[in-house]
Amino acid sequence: MELDAVTSSVLKEIDAGGWKQEGAYNLRFNGQALCHGDSENIKIKRKEDKPGVDVYISGETKGEAVHIPVVISQSGMTDVVYNDFYIEEGADVVIIAGCGIHNSGCNETRHDGVHAFHVGKNAKVVYEEKHYGEGEGTGENVLNPVTEIFLGEGAVFTLDTAQIRGVDSTERKTDVDMGPGSRLFVMEKLMTHDGQTAVSNMEVRMNGDDSSAQIVSRSVAKGTSRQTFHPNAVGNALCKAHIQCDSIIMDEAQVCSIPEIDARNIDAQIIHEAAIGRINTEQLLKLRSFGMTEEEAEAVIIDSFLK
Repeated sequence: MELDAVTSSVLKEIDAGGWKQEGAYNLRFNGQALCHGDSENIKIKRKEDKPGVDVYISGETKGEAVHIPVVISQSGMTDVVYNDFYIEEGADVVIIAGCGIHNSGCNETRHDGVHAFHVGKNAKVVYEEKHYGEGEGTGENVLNPVTEIFLGEGAVFTLDTAQIRGVDSTERKTDVDMGPGSRLFVMEKLMTHDGQTAVSNMEVRMNGDDSSAQIVSRSVAKGTSRQTFHPNAVGNALCKAHIQCDSIIMDEAQVCSIPEIDARNIDAQIIHEAAIGRINTEQLLKLRSFGMTEEEAEAVIIDSFLK
């Protein structure tokens, strides 16, 4: 299916793997499934009781990717979608999602994506989600993702999220339940500017022995934007977790970082770190000595920090 120029442009921003109508994919456009395809090991079925899809990933899947982006170009739309992923024992898969809004009108455009991952024993999942907004209109772009993850014994899950530009308001909720020997890696990257707001609430429950979690959040706040991070690691068994929140604050922005650790077992080992500060002056001066302007030097530092 041939896509229009706006949709193609937005897909380039949110699909790091490169959008192609090949293999397993499902493109949601303005609240409707526009096109989709299955592969031998990954099947996508439309839900019958509510908007969204069920994605079935066979245990035979090895190194395959499934693409499920959302694009909204209709100003004033509120789109809610429920996607469930069922990953069988031993599977190895990359899931590339994300939402891009092109808002040319004066009304708020909003997407609420609710994703649930049911990960089987010893399965390995990398989930990439990027949020992006653009458009010449005055209406706000709003994204409120909900992510629920259930990890079976020995499962490994990497959650890689990024929101860099054009989203006026976002409230993210992430809940994770971890079985024995499972591992979780979280990398959250965020930049806000002007009067944008971003809230991220996360709770990771390590319920099985030898489970472990590493949660890293990096953000940059510019203008008068406001950010709040509240990750909570709960140790219900013999487990390990490390939370690290680092933020660069600029202009008149506000950043609130509230890492929480909750040990409910004598063998739980949980650590948290949080740091908020301005751009390092020495780094700025060094880059400016190479002939960069202050704005160019700041951009280089920020890009490096958010990689």
